Amino acid sequence: MTAHAKPPNPSPAPSVPKPHTLAHRAQYALLRVVVAWLSSMPLESARRIGERIGRFGYWPLGIRRGVVERQIAAAFPGLEPDRVKALARRSYENLGRLGIETALVSRLGPAALESLFEGQGDFALCQRRLDEGRGVIAFTGHVGNWEIAGACLAARGVPLDAVARRMNNRLFDTYLNAARASIGMKIVYDQDAVRRIPRAIKEGRAVGLIADQGVMGLASTFVPFFGRPAKTPRGPAVFALRFKVPILFVTAMLQPSGKYRLYVEEIPVIDTGDRESDVDATVAAFTQALERMVRRYPDQYFWHHRRWKRQPPGTPAELREP
Repeated sequence: MTAHAKPPNPSPAPSVPKPHTLAHRAQYALLRVVVAWLSSMPLESARRIGERIGRFGYWPLGIRRGVVERQIAAAFPGLEPDRVKALARRSYENLGRLGIETALVSRLGPAALESLFEGQGDFALCQRRLDEGRGVIAFTGHVGNWEIAGACLAARGVPLDAVARRMNNRLFDTYLNAARASIGMKIVYDQDAVRRIPRAIKEGRAVGLIADQGVMGLASTFVPFFGRPAKTPRGPAVFALRFKVPILFVTAMLQPSGKYRLYVEEIPVIDTGDRESDVDATVAAFTQALERMVRRYPDQYFWHHRRWKRQPPGTPAELREP
């Protein structure tokens, strides 16, 4: 099931940076104090604090709890209500832990970052494709720790241009991007992606894209995700077809050992000569890969985003947003 969303203006006007507000400065100061405090303790202790913060978001605050539980129940219709709630609670814990790890990335050098992983995982596949010298699209979704996944590639020497959305708080934005750059990532803001991505591919670099959330104004198509049509960005497929480069699905998933495993899966790029149909089929292929990973690690997915909020006209009632 596919349908196209309206593509964006190919040459968006550059955004004008907003001035720092008092609230932004206060938030940033608090962030630095918290990061300094967390950095003084073992990482596992900091993670547990993050998990507690996440649980607090689930209960008693109940931030988007209804959204999370409805979407989990829709994705796993045979799951009993108590198990839905338990899975939802663990997803909040994962989000809290992820936030702490992301905040601490700047304090981790390559060796410390490498120690977070169980061996090399599937890194060899990524290296083989990069060694071909024609660039790679490194696609991921909001599953596992996407920040750690990108940082792992960069720390292992992968030349990575990561596409990111600019934050409203520019102090936060500068801090996070400095942390990313310290590990070896180049940050490309989404409004510059159309211009910068082709250059990176031609230089044989990897381009990191998070492509599992429908955004207003972003060229997208509707493909099945857990059986329901979900608006999904077309970017990875469009660039892969245009420049004849592979798409690699890259994720960092937390294991029972407390360490991450790096998963890399090559996604088939469908190229029959019918560009629109091929883009749709390729988007469906990488969305299926994401769904398989979420089914394996459902508590490590970002269920807090309304994944089925936007759907094509005529969607049957039973397949609409839960």
